[in-house]
Amino acid sequence: MDILGLINSYIRVVETGSIAAAARALGMSAAAVSQSITRLEGHLGVRLLSRTTRRMALTESGTRYYEKVRHIPRDIDLASQAACIATDPQGPLCVATTAAFGRHVLAPLMPAFKTAYPRIDVELISTDRRVDHRLEGIDVSIRIEAQLHDGLIARRIASRPFVFCASPDYLERAGVPTTIEDLKQHACLVFRYPTDGRFLPWNFIVDGKRIEAKVNPGFICDDIDMLAQIAVNGGGVARLASFIAQPFIDSGRLLPLFGPDNRSPASAESEPMEIYACVAERSALNAKVRAFIEFLEAAIQSPSPTRSGALQTVSNVGA
Repeated sequence: MDILGLINSYIRVVETGSIAAAARALGMSAAAVSQSITRLEGHLGVRLLSRTTRRMALTESGTRYYEKVRHIPRDIDLASQAACIATDPQGPLCVATTAAFGRHVLAPLMPAFKTAYPRIDVELISTDRRVDHRLEGIDVSIRIEAQLHDGLIARRIASRPFVFCASPDYLERAGVPTTIEDLKQHACLVFRYPTDGRFLPWNFIVDGKRIEAKVNPGFICDDIDMLAQIAVNGGGVARLASFIAQPFIDSGRLLPLFGPDNRSPASAESEPMEIYACVAERSALNAKVRAFIEFLEAAIQSPSPTRSGALQTVSNVGA
């Protein structure tokens, strides 16, 4: 009898909340997962789950058993990593990333990572929603600062500037904003977080202080690449990460705003995008996760290395 397999099925059922969800996570049929639970209950001689056609709940024995065994899969993985510490990092690695960063930065780097670590098998999840590392089997996620939430272990790996920009046609028609206050008179292309409906704030740094610009949303979207296309086609002023904006600026399809080297005489500096690698707990920093984080940090060459590299537990994260 594969006791470890039965235990793993039970843990997934408890953590996902249903046999059907656990089956999807495990790549098994619901009938096979249900049979695993029945076999485990028979082996233990106790009822772990109270099941009806409408709901499922842990019994008292099931709760106690889950608390004792829920760490077993993680402990086995850590033991395997320790046993192979002298060899190359290996095994499956599930990475969740924000959609834009994944598309424009992470995906182009993956062939080089695979060449460097051929025994690591990467699965990428591209999403701007809030992810649950434990329930979704995610080893590490790449988030911007505004998307961090309590309890994550976060390591800052890079800082990238935001660029305020608009098309030449739009600026000729609507004029060039020369102050932060001028943005209220322009069509602003605003990104809305899919997770909670907040707008991504348009923050500037002026004399060392953060100032949030008041904007007039001309278009609102939860996909930053769509906003970039709206800006390119004359829809208004956009606030884009540099890795999205720069190709359009280089081709002349967008013009940067604000700062001493731009069309505008304003000297306000856009607050940068801070990028973090996150894990659910420190014990998740096994060899393959460390290899991925260190590779990514080196590849994107954080311009402020003295501030990166330290792990911090996220708590009381503000907007």
